[in-house]
Amino acid sequence: MKKMLAAATLALSLSASGLAFADPVKIGMITTLSGGGAGLGIDTRDGFMLAIKNAGNKDITVVTEDDAQKPELAVQIADKMIQSDKVDILTGIVWSNLLMAVAPSAVAQGKFYVSTNAAPAQLAGANCHKLYFNAAYQNDNLHEAMGEYANKGFKKMFILAPNYPAGKDSLTGFKRYYKGELAAEVYTQVGQTDYAAEIAQMRASGADGIFVFLPGGMGIAFMKQFAQSGVKIPVMGPGFSFSQDVLPAIGDAALGAKASGQWAPDFDNEASKKFLADFQKEYNRLPSIYAVQAYDAAQLILAAASKASVSDADAFAAELKKAEIQSPRGNFKFNTNQHPIQDIYLTEVIKKDGVLTNKTVEKIFTDHGDAYAKDCKL
Repeated sequence: MKKMLAAATLALSLSASGLAFADPVKIGMITTLSGGGAGLGIDTRDGFMLAIKNAGNKDITVVTEDDAQKPELAVQIADKMIQSDKVDILTGIVWSNLLMAVAPSAVAQGKFYVSTNAAPAQLAGANCHKLYFNAAYQNDNLHEAMGEYANKGFKKMFILAPNYPAGKDSLTGFKRYYKGELAAEVYTQVGQTDYAAEIAQMRASGADGIFVFLPGGMGIAFMKQFAQSGVKIPVMGPGFSFSQDVLPAIGDAALGAKASGQWAPDFDNEASKKFLADFQKEYNRLPSIYAVQAYDAAQLILAAASKASVSDADAFAAELKKAEIQSPRGNFKFNTNQHPIQDIYLTEVIKKDGVLTNKTVEKIFTDHGDAYAKDCKL
């Protein structure tokens, strides 16, 4: 397991026969495979590679490296992939601060970037780019959904997120839809593991609800400490705070927590059933939303590559934008800024057959886009 988490470089060239591409395609995946965010990156890698394996195409190569959640390392890897490995497409970055360090330079060098997760507001509006696509969402989206949900009975919310681009987008999104009072708006350190001070603030705040965006190890640490504190205020968050990658570590402290997401394991469409079965067969665990997003990113690349050469940027971008895939999420299309328009749901953490997971409660948004598309001039 240690070797897997620390894997420096993994090059996979699939030899099974499949539909030939106009040209071979080389993809550089930069993701987090070590440290507190490793679960997110592992699910990203595994979801992406599942779609690649299912396609069985000999014309595609994926080179994967671990960014260790460090922006400077991500930049070094991207430079090597572009200049030495000669990749056509970059993908896989989980964290928005790392994406902001890599994507603008990559697209300026004529490389496509297809995001599997990170979706900062800066790249969705005026700074959008014809070679940048996001297969996941725009950072604000799931938080907007929880702001809308919190309007149903919560009068005074305590909101908290890490102090980095996605954290700021998170609370901006929540506030865009929430109409009640804020007890406090708090930003924590990225990678923080001790939340005693913040939990004390929550206890004294008079809040009747708590919204937290703390992905990976941050969320695990917070939820365990919150459960031990005895504070009884309901906690909610975006799907990342209660995603499948962190639920086993959080344990029963997560039971009953409400979250928002664009997919859950109980989705009843055929594409979701196939994805769920294939992922469990391949990896012997339930997938998270990170895996779904990466799976769809790979599907988008495969679909575009079957119709156009990646060396013809305009034609390849046009095929990507058609989004001709069967997504486990159901309806999926791109907005004018090349970020998804999709449905977003309320979920609840339950225990099914002894395993913590999320069940769908209700739909919050239908065909939801983002607030920044109007500023994109593509």
